[in-house]
Amino acid sequence: MKKKNSKKTALVAGASGLTGFSLVQLLLERETYEQIIILVRKPLNLDHPRLKQHVYDYKKPEKIFVNADHIYCCLGTTIKKAGSREAFREVDYEYPLQIARLALENGATRYALVSAMGANSSSWIFYNKIKGQVEESLRELPFKAIHIFRPSMLLGHRDEFRLGEEIGKRVMKTFKWIMPANIKAIHASQVAICMLDKMQEDTEGVHIIPSGVMQKYPVSHT
Repeated sequence: MKKKNSKKTALVAGASGLTGFSLVQLLLERETYEQIIILVRKPLNLDHPRLKQHVYDYKKPEKIFVNADHIYCCLGTTIKKAGSREAFREVDYEYPLQIARLALENGATRYALVSAMGANSSSWIFYNKIKGQVEESLRELPFKAIHIFRPSMLLGHRDEFRLGEEIGKRVMKTFKWIMPANIKAIHASQVAICMLDKMQEDTEGVHIIPSGVMQKYPVSHT
């Protein structure tokens, strides 16, 4: 696939999360973009000449801060952490679309979304249903290209402990040799590398990237 060579600006929403932070580290290591902008609730302990941090309030959005050529949305939470289904929907549905719409108004051309393996707007599982709904709404926006990444269970270091997730990780590691690629647990760095790679392709339209494709990328522990 033909790649673009011109340097552009990238914006990452959800930079403090597992995938988002891995992506920011990758973007700073490589010189794909002239500038990396991250939207954060509080500044991250990162310092780099190509990095610009904006303290951003999703409840009081400011269009001026959502200004880049390529948008990477790694926003996501859990119902337990959010506190309610309504709060979960706000973070996983409303905020990604808010960023997308403001970015479009500022001239963004490409948008990458971290969704989930089971995303389905008709699912009886609330989490999967919301993920499917945000995918459907995003498809309606006139970006030149939209890349939707559907990773399976994510591996990597989290500051918070999630018992159910830890159990799931151990089960997946034990039986990974018999699991299909789309179901095997995947490291967040693999998702990040795949996101960067796909966003450089000179393609148009909506592209769904399953976890099995992301599994082909190397794991980074930086």
